[in-house]
Amino acid sequence: MAEGRRGGTPHRGPTQAEVAAHAQVSAQTVSRVVNDQANVDASTRERVLNSMRELGYRRNRSAVALRTGEHGTIGVLLFALSTYGNVRTWESLTLAADHRGYSVAVITVEKATPETLLDAFTRLTEQSVDGIVLLEERFFAEVRLPVPAGLPVVVIDAGVRGEFPVVDTDQAQGAELATEHLLGLGHPTVWHLAGPEGSFLSAKRADAWRQTLERAGREVPPVISGDWTSGSGYEAGLLLRERRDVSAVFAANDQMALGLLRAFHERGIAVPEQVSVVGFDDTPESSSYWPPLTTIHQDFASVGQAGVDVLLAALRGEVVPPATIIPTRLVVRASTAPYHPR
Repeated sequence: MAEGRRGGTPHRGPTQAEVAAHAQVSAQTVSRVVNDQANVDASTRERVLNSMRELGYRRNRSAVALRTGEHGTIGVLLFALSTYGNVRTWESLTLAADHRGYSVAVITVEKATPETLLDAFTRLTEQSVDGIVLLEERFFAEVRLPVPAGLPVVVIDAGVRGEFPVVDTDQAQGAELATEHLLGLGHPTVWHLAGPEGSFLSAKRADAWRQTLERAGREVPPVISGDWTSGSGYEAGLLLRERRDVSAVFAANDQMALGLLRAFHERGIAVPEQVSVVGFDDTPESSSYWPPLTTIHQDFASVGQAGVDVLLAALRGEVVPPATIIPTRLVVRASTAPYHPR
């Protein structure tokens, strides 16, 4: 008896024909889904994917790679998981890739230099990735990305202009919504607690805040910079709470807004009766802040899905848009109220 047959017939995974029968589609349709071809409508694709999961079907990666040159792996190059936005975007990318039958290889880089980036791209290509998603909130104005020829790249939340397709939250729209909300409540102007210098996200939000005030003919206060943490928000709050002309603050993320709330509370400044506060992100905890935080909601799931979809479209040789922008929305809670002079 052959070694591999001892103890009975070896386990055989389900075939494409069995998946087709289960999903009630043709074998050709299953093949198109397995190979991620575009000519399958969304509902049929979902039915086939559900059947594959229920039956435990797994693509033969080696066979697919030999036939198509694709390895079924997406590379993700990121620089930090310390912020809520990066964590949620990375999570949504991973889920979207898995839903489309791809695995994810992640490489982290502590500091973007020509040497570290070259090493990161080299390591990703050694893992036989089909394309790369770059997730980074800093500018790359002075560093050229050493992307191997023919390898599709999509950029998320980064200041890379013109080279690669970009997927991003509508940062400017979110900042405008926050600022216009506070002005609409009668506040003479809006102060801004920005993210760190060199951050693409911070710069986009600060620029939109400034332009919104200028369009309204309002005074533009000096920007106060934090580092995305609640601690830096608290330090900013220690400064702002001493100024009687501060009635409204737009913080560039919810964590810094939390620090502001603490600083104002310790000084006996009531939010929102004396100072209104708006954040950005709509973290799950923001509804449990005291008072519950008015904030800008980001659709991280849609960002991750769009990032994967644009990359796979580029991999198929399709024309992809230079920028895919996901809209934001204002979530009004109890931390904002009409203006009353202090």
